[in-house]
Amino acid sequence: MKKIENRKSKIENVRAFTLIELLLVIAIIGVIAGFTLVVLKPVKAAQYKKVATAEMNHLETALENYKAKYGAYPPGNASSGYTPPIYASMLNQLYYELAGTSTNLNPGYFTTLDGSSKIAIGDVQTAYNVGGFVNSGQVNNSDPDAKTPQNFLSGLSSKQIVGSVTNRTIPTTILVTSVGGPDTAYQPLQAAGINPFRYVYPGVNNPGGYDLWVQLVISGQTNLICNWSRQVQINSPLP
Repeated sequence: MKKIENRKSKIENVRAFTLIELLLVIAIIGVIAGFTLVVLKPVKAAQYKKVATAEMNHLETALENYKAKYGAYPPGNASSGYTPPIYASMLNQLYYELAGTSTNLNPGYFTTLDGSSKIAIGDVQTAYNVGGFVNSGQVNNSDPDAKTPQNFLSGLSSKQIVGSVTNRTIPTTILVTSVGGPDTAYQPLQAAGINPFRYVYPGVNNPGGYDLWVQLVISGQTNLICNWSRQVQINSPLP
């Protein structure tokens, strides 16, 4: 009985937090959380830009390997009449050219060598104003002189490939940055999270080559990552 009373006495002597002390602790936690968010925001922005730049470098390597084989860079979208005209640079045939296509995997279609995407042969003219793709041919062909297409996009993240994007009512596949807008309000193709790499050949900023760029909008600020400047251009208008 005496032991029970002693234990009860010890419990009663334990001092509880007052309401003011609890509020003070909550306020301190809130300040620390807010400070952490302020610190992490620029770190996250830097990470977005780093990832997008690395993805662009990957495409540049693919483009150089393509040129080494074919003697020129892939053609840009030659279609006209887009509103706005910048859509032609977004809805380009770069994925099909760099991934390589075959005409005998699916009759009537240009099919990428990995079988993940295809476009009807008759739709290529409408979508891109070209009759076909340069990096295309028949696979498993016994003719030693037959043209052999090649996949220059080995190691590409699946998050960089988006299919069923409407190009003049035709579903096509494009190359995008995996980081998205990153602001969800930034939707250049009116679809959340789809931010295409834009491509023009011959280039305007690189007359002897091609223009390749992507725009990131982070906290309302424009970040232009492009192949004509190794510095990220802040709040610069698109070319």
